[in-house]
Amino acid sequence: MNKNQDQISNLPNTLSIIRLVLTPAVVICLYFPERLGSFLAALFFGLAAITDLLDGFCARRYKVVTSLGKFLDPLADKLLVSATMIMLVTLERVPAWIVILIITREMAVTGLRGIAVVEGKIIEVSSMGKYKTIFQSVALICLCLHYRYLRVDFHAVGMVFLWGALILTMWSGWLYFRMNKRMLF
Repeated sequence: MNKNQDQISNLPNTLSIIRLVLTPAVVICLYFPERLGSFLAALFFGLAAITDLLDGFCARRYKVVTSLGKFLDPLADKLLVSATMIMLVTLERVPAWIVILIITREMAVTGLRGIAVVEGKIIEVSSMGKYKTIFQSVALICLCLHYRYLRVDFHAVGMVFLWGALILTMWSGWLYFRMNKRMLF
């Protein structure tokens, strides 16, 4: 097997590709926002979120970090979260301004990381960024579910987690830029 095949066929990259494939499944399910479509969207998003946890763990644990993986993992994450949030705005389940702030922060940090790569540096994911991802994932699963199940108002729970995600998103973004401002100026 050559090096390029090795990069594509390892477990972490396969998990990132699965996340990319699950993204349109979430979007399609949200086109049918009744209970079944919402439930399936939440299920697919949850499965995708699990692949995010597993691919990073496997890449570090088994030392199969590849250039392709460094590109695919954040791409899959950003597409999944952004597409889901945009669909939730169209369903009026979340305010557009929150989604705009979160997506803008994601793009800005991605740009900062791109500048760092050009400078020969790597900006590691902070623990704050990891908490942000957890809050976003829980929020989006709950907001996809949207309806009451077992007397739990998943929309309300999702909004609480989304507010937490917004705070962590903005705070971690500010920290990334503060810690790396020398690269920009």
